[in-house]
Amino acid sequence: MAETTESVRSERDGAVALVTICHPPVNAISRAVAAGILEALGTAEVDPECRALLITGEGERYFSAGADITEFPTGGDVAGSVEVTRRLEASRLPVLAAVNGIAFGGGCEIALACDLRICAETARFGQPEIKLGIMPGWGGTQRLPRLIGRGPALEMLLTGDPVGAARALECGLVTRVVAAERLREEALELARVLAQRPPLAVAATKRAVHSGLDGSLEAGLAVEQEEFTRLLGTDDAREGVLAFLEKRPPTWRGR
Repeated sequence: MAETTESVRSERDGAVALVTICHPPVNAISRAVAAGILEALGTAEVDPECRALLITGEGERYFSAGADITEFPTGGDVAGSVEVTRRLEASRLPVLAAVNGIAFGGGCEIALACDLRICAETARFGQPEIKLGIMPGWGGTQRLPRLIGRGPALEMLLTGDPVGAARALECGLVTRVVAAERLREEALELARVLAQRPPLAVAATKRAVHSGLDGSLEAGLAVEQEEFTRLLGTDDAREGVLAFLEKRPPTWRGR
């Protein structure tokens, strides 16, 4: 069953939560959209049967064209939008962005906060804030260079010019490019694969990667060992080894 707030639709496909930004005409990130994404994410995270989250935009042209400019005169909701990116990145769930079209500004930053990005051949990514005399404020200056490297990121950030799907794949901004008509199907297929993975190990892997990238190699290795040791004591780890030895599929219980 689908649940819809003012501007966000939330559905379930088995263990996958599908969140769709539906704020015409360009799926801009308004206060209502930010609140809707946070609500959908919160609902998914407390559901033990939910194992992955997929976020996309409604229609064929826009994932999200960025912040809702009409709210700028009243200050917008920078804190709420930043919280969306932080919560997506910190979620226990593997989060996949299916970028169906334009992902500019805050839309690009939301995609950057996801664990994986798959896009349609028609997708375009950009951080055009420099052309408005401002700069990204939802993590673009930090996540983009960490993802694609300082040089390519600075070119996007300082020129404000967008890149297409082929360039996004080349520089590592996305992991897959697919035909537009197959995006939802292929994104759901990948999300279902992620949902089949052991949830404790998924969450631990995310924590290790994010913590490691924020510090030195030695600090990252220490975090990895801590997470690895903690996982060894879980029922899921014992089940994984036993299932391997017994040549059967494992049953993950998240404990």
